[in-house]
Amino acid sequence: MSQNRLISSKRFLPFFLTQASGAFNDNVFKNALMLMLAFTAANALPWDTDLTMNLAAGLFILPFLLFSATAGTLADAVCKTKLIRALKLLEIGLMLLAAIAFYFQQYLMLLGLLFLMGSQSAFFGPVKYAILPQLLTDKELLAGNAWVEMGTFVAILLGTITGGLLVGFADAPLWVAMVVVVFSVLGYLVSRQIPAVGQVQNSGKFRFAPWQQTKTTISISYANRTLYLSIMAISWFWFLGASYLTQFPNFAKTVLGGDNTVVTALLVAFSVGVGIGSMLCERLSGDRVELGIVPIGSVGLTVFGISLFFSSPAELPAELLNLPQFLASAFGWWVLLDLTLIGIFGGVFIVPLYALLQQRAEPQQRARVIAANNIFNALFMVVSAIAGIVFLTVLDLAIPQYFLVLAIMNAVVALYVYSQVPEFALRFVIYLLSHTMYRVNSRGLDNIPAEGAAVLVANHVSYVDAMLIAGAVRRPVRFVMEKAIYDLPVANWLFKAARTIPICSKQKSEQVYEAAFAAIKRELEQGNLVCIFPEGRLTKSGDIDSFRPGIERILAETPVPVVPMALQGLWGSFFSHHGSGAFKFKGRFWSKVKLIASAPLPAEQAGAAELEQRVRLLRGDLA
Repeated sequence: MSQNRLISSKRFLPFFLTQASGAFNDNVFKNALMLMLAFTAANALPWDTDLTMNLAAGLFILPFLLFSATAGTLADAVCKTKLIRALKLLEIGLMLLAAIAFYFQQYLMLLGLLFLMGSQSAFFGPVKYAILPQLLTDKELLAGNAWVEMGTFVAILLGTITGGLLVGFADAPLWVAMVVVVFSVLGYLVSRQIPAVGQVQNSGKFRFAPWQQTKTTISISYANRTLYLSIMAISWFWFLGASYLTQFPNFAKTVLGGDNTVVTALLVAFSVGVGIGSMLCERLSGDRVELGIVPIGSVGLTVFGISLFFSSPAELPAELLNLPQFLASAFGWWVLLDLTLIGIFGGVFIVPLYALLQQRAEPQQRARVIAANNIFNALFMVVSAIAGIVFLTVLDLAIPQYFLVLAIMNAVVALYVYSQVPEFALRFVIYLLSHTMYRVNSRGLDNIPAEGAAVLVANHVSYVDAMLIAGAVRRPVRFVMEKAIYDLPVANWLFKAARTIPICSKQKSEQVYEAAFAAIKRELEQGNLVCIFPEGRLTKSGDIDSFRPGIERILAETPVPVVPMALQGLWGSFFSHHGSGAFKFKGRFWSKVKLIASAPLPAEQAGAAELEQRVRLLRGDLA
């Protein structure tokens, strides 16, 4: 489903509007309160303004540390639709109290309500992401996350700007009170249209035990290393985002020489960039959760973070610049472009990671995985504040230098994550191959079972056949590969990441031969897809060689469906044997390739001769 069709669907639009209205309302309330505390309540509280501002920031973020695990446990135990509606009702109650406190200028009460609003947001966070896999199909999941991320950042931006504008009105407390109450009511009314998703099977009963639930939730995130490192990567993005956003006011004033309109422009550039990057994800990925674009996002974050250092002016302008003067300066548009691109690549980086958490977490634990992510996000944002103090105050770096340090740190973190989870690097290589040297069109891939074990068989034309098939097939595939290719330097690291199964002839090594069949049997018993090239070697003529009987042994040991597939258009390409009979990196550099799959055959009908005939028919004359 396209992004436009998804946003207009009755399954998704009410949820999208519900979460966006909540983000908008949170930021109207928070920004209006922060500005009032800074400018109009300085003498109304028994401590200085700096303490008030830091206290307010801490009161909003603290509930995410205290209650995220409990929120995740609750969301896993009940119907998520009902929970969302209950939380939106709670928001109405809190906003009514806030309206009274704003009107009577009860700032201590507003600080308490800020903590309660943070708590309501902490409970909404896990259910917000955990409900998506129940509302959407796998093909819609990435687009759904893109809309949510875009909507969240735009809502935060609009809420922040609206809160600032309302504070400038006459009778500002009354205006703020009216807006937060109206939008909380609208959010609840829209939430009534979210489809009921029911309770996840085998979900446990809920009990309130924050400390124990926090330990359990964090241990769940540790259990799957890919999910854990994805959470760390997402949290690192929030560390970067918080670091940039926190420095915008001082960056604008002390480095760019800009006034408050320039601060707003920086915020708009970054937020709009994240929204654009989020929406680009489906364009770059199609209708699948494509991890190959995550490294692209991290590269962009580093490159344009470094560019931001160089785009910053060396000398402070003589007087504060308003937005038109800033844009007319030699550096204005460059700075805004860098921040927009940082946001764009941030969106490309973070959306597939959120979709990965939802897709791979166990349904009974999905909300707790999201809750663990929220806990680490909050911790990383706290650490970002400490890092800002250390680098800018203790080490006395200038803000552009701090941005340079962040860009370099991002590169180090990315390299660490990709070295620990090679799947990201593997998908990146596959993505580059299938979007540069090879343009792959597929047909009939819906014949591959959506779940459960199956064997894929295909003709073998080039050294990159496995990567092209892996890039086209939605599910992870375990490939059986000639050991000589499997052992190639550098490539071996990627093959291991893909859990490729090396094989050779029985004459060369009976041990390797038998180990390969044992591994194939194990993968199929675990319900995975296994792809083999029954010719046993790359074609040296472009024609399909005879299929060897190894497939029959596989099916005799583990009877599963077999999906015949054919690759067209690879003969004569850069990585084929075309021309000399030996691999010498020759042939055409650009190739249009087709991957065609037919209906699966039951194991009892899938002999080597029958499969060879079917693959030949699929391939036709287009080698």
